[in-house]
Amino acid sequence: MAPRAYWKGFLRLSLVSCPIALYPATSERQKIHFHQINRKTGNRIQYRKVDSDTGREVDKDEIIKAYEKSKGEYIPVEPEELEAVALESKRTIEIDQFVARKEIDELYFANPYYIVPDGQAGLQAFAVIRDAIEEQGMMALGRVVFTSREHTIGLEARGKGIMGVTLRYSYEVRDEKDYFDDIPSERVSKDMLDLAKHIIKTKTGHFHPEKFEDQYEDALKDLLRRKDKGEKIEAPARPRSDNVVNLMDALRRSVGERGTTHSRRRRTTQLRRSAKRRSSARHRKAS
Repeated sequence: MAPRAYWKGFLRLSLVSCPIALYPATSERQKIHFHQINRKTGNRIQYRKVDSDTGREVDKDEIIKAYEKSKGEYIPVEPEELEAVALESKRTIEIDQFVARKEIDELYFANPYYIVPDGQAGLQAFAVIRDAIEEQGMMALGRVVFTSREHTIGLEARGKGIMGVTLRYSYEVRDEKDYFDDIPSERVSKDMLDLAKHIIKTKTGHFHPEKFEDQYEDALKDLLRRKDKGEKIEAPARPRSDNVVNLMDALRRSVGERGTTHSRRRRTTQLRRSAKRRSSARHRKAS
């Protein structure tokens, strides 16, 4: 089943425009989600929207949005009043500017989206805009409206399509000085720095996202399997910490443990390969 577009509209660069569809580039649907139930009956818990004063349930048609200007005092806003907010970007992503991607602090990147042509009519215009963005090697900036909120969106060519990523506004990004300025300055010796750099060197590799496992998600799946079989679940014993006080000793031990761990992993890999070869040999013999 094809995914459903999150937003449809037009992409425009000056006088060139084309219909597009926008899809979220990430998903958390594969993750385990829990429901709340009544422990005694096993029934699902339901939430009802009630009037905070009368306690009576309110019909959804009677619920509107409101802004709290002071404690307990609200400015009600009707749906048609929100619709009246005139924003051209509600249906069109207008490319306003091109900037070097390296100029954009990663703190401003929010949510990624895949952008594709919507139908056959605008394929050539889509290709023109995509290829122009790619050849410039820059990020195109435009505006788009999702759920009645306007966002700045950055556009980059990606394969046959375009990747868009919403950007946070400056008021949404906290000032790092509020957190880092109070960190006291520490003098780091050359020996400590050399040991730390050695540890980094032994751990250096390439980014392969498929190798990063969600251990918590795997543990949840295992817990659910065991619960489904009726097994008793007990909390595992907490690992004992070595509580190394001397930083230099900790760095030296880290270097030593790195070598031991590497050897242990290599030995485990060799054992697995040997077991696989033996299993294959048994299958051939049985055949």
